[in-house]
Amino acid sequence: MLTSDFDYELPEASVAQEPLRERDACRLAAVRRSTGSVRHAIFRDLPALLAPGDLLVLNDSKVLPVRLPCRRPSGGAVEAFLLDPLAPGDALPVFLRPAGRVKWGEALVPERAPNAGAFVLTGRREDGIFLLKWEGAVPFETALLERLGVPPLPPYIRRPRLPEEAQTDLDRAYYQTVYAQRQGSVAAPTAGLHFTPELLRKLEALGIPSTRVTLHVGAGTFQPVKCERLEEHRIHEEVCEVPPEAAEAVAECRARGGRVIAVGTTALRTLESCYEGGGFRAGWMRTSLYVLPGYSFKCVDGLITNFHQPRSTLLPLVAAFWERKALLGLYQECLREGYRFLSYGDACLFL
Repeated sequence: MLTSDFDYELPEASVAQEPLRERDACRLAAVRRSTGSVRHAIFRDLPALLAPGDLLVLNDSKVLPVRLPCRRPSGGAVEAFLLDPLAPGDALPVFLRPAGRVKWGEALVPERAPNAGAFVLTGRREDGIFLLKWEGAVPFETALLERLGVPPLPPYIRRPRLPEEAQTDLDRAYYQTVYAQRQGSVAAPTAGLHFTPELLRKLEALGIPSTRVTLHVGAGTFQPVKCERLEEHRIHEEVCEVPPEAAEAVAECRARGGRVIAVGTTALRTLESCYEGGGFRAGWMRTSLYVLPGYSFKCVDGLITNFHQPRSTLLPLVAAFWERKALLGLYQECLREGYRFLSYGDACLFL
């Protein structure tokens, strides 16, 4: 299976640069897999597209502000992108940009709190990832990271017309699901960005409950597919969990004949990774599940997801849920219809 089989032309103008202020006002392409029919709707129409007894599975991981703007002793700007926000402060793995001039032992002072301390470059791993040590009066923990960092937007979001602080405030509010609870992601599970508390309550009142799992999105989400054959690509490991109450909710859904609908590819990978023999493995685990066309789904019956980048690992995952040519045809149709693509863009529903 070739990576080029999952390529398509994505005009820059179709990449959403800002979130909609009404989260559930985005467009929704609802696909019925058995017939291939597509209904163009609005996300807040979701209750009419589902059925009582269905179950929505949400990823409650919380994205942290892991982009750390810093200054070198020379005054030059450098950004450290923290790859594991839960790592100890004496071994912080980061991408550095630009990295060429940063020297061993050099202190990088965070721009947003220059008096708090500094990051010191202590090493570089074989995979090209740099290691920093935090030296400050306050330990490097989540509360400090909230002060030092900014939301980790994907590189295709560029908004030079907005002041930096306005961008940061905007993304702190919108680059996070309304149900995020468990800290640990370096990118948002973006399919869930469209939900509001009101929409979730409406679904619940109509007999369409939701439950929560956790998958902390890791740095590998930013790694491009460089292999020409998709099967040769290696998926990064991520930490995930299906708690007992979620396992019970899935079992009850199955018993009443409802459909298990994953909100996002992260929720899908969590459910499929932890499900075996008709039940779930309890507790935390690490997963590198790579879903390609031909995969036999064990647990998930439906998927809500955004539109994905060309040549990414997520397009084959969605194609495993439907069919490659039909999926690319849907993408072309939605581009013609003016849909907004990628993280802050519109959504699809596959049933």
